[in-house]
Amino acid sequence: MVDNEKVEEIFLTLDDKLEKTVSVLKENFASIRAGRANPHILDKLQVEAYGMMTPLQQLGNIAVADARCLVISPWDKSLLKAVEKAILASNIGITPSNDGNVIRLVFPELTEERRRDLVKQVKKMGEETKVAARNNRRDAMEALKKLKTNKEISEDEAKNGEIDVEKSVSDCVAEIDKIVSAKEKELMTI
Repeated sequence: MVDNEKVEEIFLTLDDKLEKTVSVLKENFASIRAGRANPHILDKLQVEAYGMMTPLQQLGNIAVADARCLVISPWDKSLLKAVEKAILASNIGITPSNDGNVIRLVFPELTEERRRDLVKQVKKMGEETKVAARNNRRDAMEALKKLKTNKEISEDEAKNGEIDVEKSVSDCVAEIDKIVSAKEKELMTI
């Protein structure tokens, strides 16, 4: 007896995992400093406020003042020192400037060497994402083999399923390559 629901579930799980893998890559790329002021570089920044760690976005406004400057305006001015301390500890490579009301982050121009380092980092992240996609392929293939071994699907259905899994993963890897290439181009042409 053919149990298409189980095969369909395998594909839904695979597609969901591949989508999340690409989404994580995009999030990680958003936090890579490309010489322009990008508020996403602060997305994961946690500030010790009121006795607990709080995301910076929940403590104030983050605005792009110009192409190379971010302005952070905490709603509670007493948090300026804590925000400044968190930025310094985050190792984003930018020294905050605190004027008593706001904190300015001025992004320096990227040197050629720094651009090349960032491109290497981008390529490495892309390769890690491809490995994650391939691991998802392996999991889906094993699930199909298990269904075939348990005689829940026929050999032909298993073969067709494997072809479909392969196509989904190949499409995902192609998308990853496209995203990496775009980020690489962005870093080198700023």
